[in-house]
Amino acid sequence: MPFYHKLGNIPPKRHIQFRKPDGTLYSEQLFGTIGFDGMSTNSYHQQRPTQVKAIKKQYSVAPKIAKENSIQSYRFRGFQIKPENDYLESRKTVLTNSDCSIILAAPKQSTTDYFYKNSDADELIFIHKGTGKLRTHLGNLDFKYGDYLLVPRGTIYKIDFDTEDNRLFIVESRRPIYTPKRYRNWFGQLLEDAPFCERDIRQPQELETYNENGDFLMKVKKQDDIFEMVYASHPFDVVGYDGYSYPYAFSIHDFEPITGRIHQPPPVHQTFETDAFVVCSFVPRLYDYHPLAIPAPYNHSNIDSDEVLYYVDGDFMSRNDIDAGHISLHPAGIPHGPHPGAAERSIGKVRTDELAVMVDTFKPLKITEDALKIADEDYYKSWLDN
Repeated sequence: MPFYHKLGNIPPKRHIQFRKPDGTLYSEQLFGTIGFDGMSTNSYHQQRPTQVKAIKKQYSVAPKIAKENSIQSYRFRGFQIKPENDYLESRKTVLTNSDCSIILAAPKQSTTDYFYKNSDADELIFIHKGTGKLRTHLGNLDFKYGDYLLVPRGTIYKIDFDTEDNRLFIVESRRPIYTPKRYRNWFGQLLEDAPFCERDIRQPQELETYNENGDFLMKVKKQDDIFEMVYASHPFDVVGYDGYSYPYAFSIHDFEPITGRIHQPPPVHQTFETDAFVVCSFVPRLYDYHPLAIPAPYNHSNIDSDEVLYYVDGDFMSRNDIDAGHISLHPAGIPHGPHPGAAERSIGKVRTDELAVMVDTFKPLKITEDALKIADEDYYKSWLDN
């Protein structure tokens, strides 16, 4: 996060005595990234956050790779991922490399009997279907359709869903996820010409604090394994914190599109960045207004990156036969562009109502067995004239 946040009760200085009403010390914890050089948060706990009673189980959740290397363009029908009761079991990795994994999930039930922590990766959770509450040790966030939830690595969380009909598009990043540098000044403030501002970012305002002893199951993901650990005290025992590393929400509906007289390149849709991939938001917007403009995107070659587009809603004018929940993969090394007829169809149109999330990775993505189960193997032929 590019700006400071404070929630709950904290002492006037870091690393000094901070006592409970009974005179005993709260336990301070530095929640930091990139050693001591990245964004961090100082939190204060009712009990020591280090009390592990048992490590019960370890098992792999590594995705099964079907294709290590592919030049083929694919379409995956995301809504064919079957709903499952458990949140973690519902998460199916469809594309992955050493920097990130792209995951689909259709959980039916809230996480009630365990806490979860991803110790290796930031998680960007896009809410395609469903409403509820993200509950974390650093505060809670209500969510709804169209929300991005940014959960920094190491955050302990649960998710409460209001119904059983939930669809999530998740990007798991082994690199920290930031707002783009080019949108910020040298102080970190979002600029006037950025497509969103700090007012659009929802920070936690509700802090759940428990002071309970017992057996608390926490599932920790580390290097594609899940470790089931039993803690001696409730993980949500923070009385206050301050800093720059905390979960937050941003709605795709608050992204303000940048338009022009002729077609704008994909970077104008950029919403998040890492040094290994970027995430863009395609939202309803006015089309280009040059009298000879072709609103459909021009053909272009992905020389340096794989392009993944997750279709959320609306009319995807550059594609034929695309529905909500579909994912297209256009790998590096080959050109792609509008489907036959799309360029002509777009001429004279004044706006688009499309809603989509794009992920461009700088390393090739591997295709998993779960992805091939929902794949259209003939998609790469869809640019041929019939």
